[in-house]
Amino acid sequence: MDINDMRSVVTVVSLLTFVGIVAWAWSKRNKSSFDEAAQLPFRDE
Repeated sequence: MDINDMRSVVTVVSLLTFVGIVAWAWSKRNKSSFDEAAQLPFRDE
């Protein structure tokens, strides 16, 4: 395995990580917790 193979592997792993983070962020399952966190600066306690 030479350096170009390693670069390819790192690129693919990075792309999969990015796609995973985007899928997690846009998941409907997390929407309610994200909406709640978005309102934290506006709460008067």
